[in-house]
Amino acid sequence: MKQWTETQKNRLIELCADAQELVQVFEDETQRNKTFQTLVTALVKTQKIKLGKMRDKERRPGLCRLSDQLVEALTGKGFVQVTTPTMMAKNLLEKMSITDSHPLAKQIFWVDSKHCLRPMLAPHLYYIMKDLLRIWEKPIGIFEIGSCFRKESEGARHTSEFTMLNVCEFGLPMEARHARLEELAGLVMETCGIDDYKLETEESAVYGSTIDVVGVEPEDLELGSGAMGPHPLDDAWKINETWVGIGFGIERLLMAGDKSNTLGKYTRSLTWLDGVRLNL
Repeated sequence: MKQWTETQKNRLIELCADAQELVQVFEDETQRNKTFQTLVTALVKTQKIKLGKMRDKERRPGLCRLSDQLVEALTGKGFVQVTTPTMMAKNLLEKMSITDSHPLAKQIFWVDSKHCLRPMLAPHLYYIMKDLLRIWEKPIGIFEIGSCFRKESEGARHTSEFTMLNVCEFGLPMEARHARLEELAGLVMETCGIDDYKLETEESAVYGSTIDVVGVEPEDLELGSGAMGPHPLDDAWKINETWVGIGFGIERLLMAGDKSNTLGKYTRSLTWLDGVRLNL
């Protein structure tokens, strides 16, 4: 019995073949190759139809559409959107305990000795929040959607540039924090059309204990991670408030919504457009 060659299987994955199509077996090479050509022709046709729909109807990739939906959902709940620089100062990372010896330091894209491409949104949100707490009445909720950069291990679930959503709310009653974190996770999941997920307690290199949002399909895909304060990190920002914060990878939310195993097709890309490979 014959299976797909590695080259054939990779091509079928590029064309979004389903799981059953990827595990077919054949009596001989002739049958396999003939089936491959027929299947590729059909898959290419399907992908061209998807691209046509994007051009004629949606006109924007899923990354943009979902970001807009999340903005609408969060502002509708009273959260204020902020935008901060993509460049981040090294001293802000140090306030998050990310020094040169920290494990995350090896994943950072340094621009010079004092600046990097931001690996996370939290330091800038902390910076803004310390001033907003003086100016606005509490509770105060803000969020940002923006690109982050890390030298992640290559693989189907990682990419060096990804889009983060980070939501935080300060000035909550202490006893309301956990329920609020679950509520925010539920709001994001509902907006993304994902109803099959679970909350798990994990350990983080930055926040210590976190509450993670984990997708069921694809299996055990971390979609988001939340934390609560007061927290030891707050001291560096001279903040003394209760808070909750939760961050999500937008591309992973798209991946989970489509029940896909490939993150790359949802990222900013030169070879994919709205989940469709362009080498058709």
